Amino acid sequence: MENITRRDLLARATAFLAAGAMSGFCPLRVTRSWAYNKTRKERNMKLPAARSTGEVSLEHAIQHRRTIRSFDSAALSLHEWAQLLWSAQGITGTGGFKRAAPSAGAFYPMDIYSAIGKDTVEGASAGVYHYEPKGHAVIRVSEGDLRAGLARASLSQMWMAGAPVNFVITAEYDRITGKYGRRGIRYAMIEAGHIGQNLFLQAEALGLRAGIVGAFDDKDVGRVLGLPKTHEPLLIMPVGYGR
Repeated sequence: MENITRRDLLARATAFLAAGAMSGFCPLRVTRSWAYNKTRKERNMKLPAARSTGEVSLEHAIQHRRTIRSFDSAALSLHEWAQLLWSAQGITGTGGFKRAAPSAGAFYPMDIYSAIGKDTVEGASAGVYHYEPKGHAVIRVSEGDLRAGLARASLSQMWMAGAPVNFVITAEYDRITGKYGRRGIRYAMIEAGHIGQNLFLQAEALGLRAGIVGAFDDKDVGRVLGLPKTHEPLLIMPVGYGR
């Protein structure tokens, strides 16, 4: 990834603000999307620290990674959930900036959501959670088990509802098109692919299995999960123990 100086950051921020002014987009909305939830302490959950070493080699994870569509009902531990979220968008660099997946221009237009059921992740209530890389935490944005509704919005692929966690990878294009124009949409989609592979390999390294879904109604997914209208779902990845 490129070395970014303070001057580079200032130039990017200026371009971003200028693009927002012309399009009517408010950049502050990006960083304050979930501010209203932060007054509800029970919605916020600090996650266990992620590990940077494991017992499974990268080569083993690549060789044995498979897409599955059948899951055991066993719950994930809080540590496993946290590790998966970190692999998707966790901060990995000094200064709290670089993340686990590469991003064009380091604009990071992606957000990661988790739809979980009752007792499918130890220590977490059923609902939809938004991952916040800064602070390595989650905020619950919707309550209740919405996995079946998510599966129906995905052309009724009901096998998805059997996975303890459904990770939903979304893009907010305004964060990246301010600099790259429409080309930024392609860059965001490429980034989604990197995140998906990270989740696949991290799941394999943890002894878990993952599926991947691209066939769904975007608006229905957003409605079911209660996503901001600017967050467009690109991929859904059900994860759990394989049968």
